[in-house]
Amino acid sequence: MKKLILATTALALGASLASAEVKVGMITTLSGGGAGLGIDVRDGFMLAIGQSGRDDIEVVIEDDQRKPDIAVQLADKMIQSERVDVLTGIIWSNLAMAVVPSATAQGKFYLSPNAGPSALAGKGCHQNYFNVAWQNDNLHEAAGAYANSAGYKNSFILAPNYPAGQDALTGYKRQFGGAFAGEVFTKLGQTDYAAEIAQIRASGADSVFFFLPGGMGISFLKQYADSGVDIPVVGPAFSFDQGILQAVGDAALGVVNTSQWNKDIENPTNAAFVESFQAEYGRLPSLYASQGFDTANLLISAIEKADVSDADAFRAALKAAEFDSTRGDFSFGSNHHPVQTIYAREVVQEAGVFTNKIIGVALENHSDVYAADCKM
Repeated sequence: MKKLILATTALALGASLASAEVKVGMITTLSGGGAGLGIDVRDGFMLAIGQSGRDDIEVVIEDDQRKPDIAVQLADKMIQSERVDVLTGIIWSNLAMAVVPSATAQGKFYLSPNAGPSALAGKGCHQNYFNVAWQNDNLHEAAGAYANSAGYKNSFILAPNYPAGQDALTGYKRQFGGAFAGEVFTKLGQTDYAAEIAQIRASGADSVFFFLPGGMGISFLKQYADSGVDIPVVGPAFSFDQGILQAVGDAALGVVNTSQWNKDIENPTNAAFVESFQAEYGRLPSLYASQGFDTANLLISAIEKADVSDADAFRAALKAAEFDSTRGDFSFGSNHHPVQTIYAREVVQEAGVFTNKIIGVALENHSDVYAADCKM
């Protein structure tokens, strides 16, 4: 178990640790594959905490190394030894499934800045679990809706074989109205996609949908571009996010992807977030950074209305979601997952930097299908 960071607002704001009234445990991925995602969530979260000027929030940050057993050990330590009030930070759905049910069963609040597995949105929902990002299927559903509008009729689809990958293909298939030339689950963390690209080439598909977050997406897109296969691809933002695009380069230009956030969403909060994040960290923010920022601001909005020791009041304050989101309008559905608009974005190059621009709405005021199974 490797403890990378102990970050507190006491360090950031010069306050005394003894004055902290709300203790937050952030378990996220800060090393190995996918570290960029966790770093962005952490940086967005801590930017909001710092901007709040509050001295009553302590944040303990640990690296899960993208390993479920490590995440469970860290959660147990944070709950039993650190005595945190709120947990957050997990990127990967398999880690969320290992940590969230136990944490909420022990009376802790969990605010997800990323992973939104279907199992936690439906029958496995919990009154102390709030997802501030999306339910896993959502961006993939939006990709299916976009593919319909683009006139695609026969898609080849692939994703890694873990909960988020399974939700991804389920979501795309739920919205896409055409046929499927092939469906493949790859290994989580896979880097060689020669076999899958050969299958795509031979499939007769008129489009490719893929969900391969982090380094997996970088590897696939580079190999796909080098292969000479000339079939258009579409996917969720996770494979076309700000950090990934710089590594992929020209291979991503023109690709349409779906996201509930982009740096050009026009509202004052988002404009200020993009400017301040770039000033603080020297890079453009990503989808993950925006989710970390929103998660912290949701937490702050609840702290301003209720004491975390009064679970019912604090829960109600979280549910109200009275904060200014980078996305503009933000609200929770009955299962504590967002109801939000999801956009189609196109990869472009601006001043030598690869980035995304919004080209339209894929799904408006969209919620997830699992809420009907959530009984709170």
